[in-house]
Amino acid sequence: MRTINRHGAILMTLLGISFLTACSVISDRETLGEYVDDAGITAKVKTAILNDPGLAPFQIHVETFQNVVQLSGFVDSPQQTAKAERIARSIGGVRTVKNNLVVR
Repeated sequence: MRTINRHGAILMTLLGISFLTACSVISDRETLGEYVDDAGITAKVKTAILNDPGLAPFQIHVETFQNVVQLSGFVDSPQQTAKAERIARSIGGVRTVKNNLVVR
């Protein structure tokens, strides 16, 4: 019975080590914590754009990677492009904004 407990403890230790290793940053990938932070930033930016009556929120796509927000899609004027970027920059945790919005 002791051997089974010892093997179980060793197995749990190895699983724990592999889990911690899997959460570390590997080249351009995010950790789980960074992914959650980025998802929160994306949600806040989308909500702020949705609440602005001067923007078409369903034409603006928002993605976040390592606190860098990327805006893409279409707007009707250069003023809307600047407004969407200003909104994204105003959200806490945003490091920078890549504005790829196209005026059509």
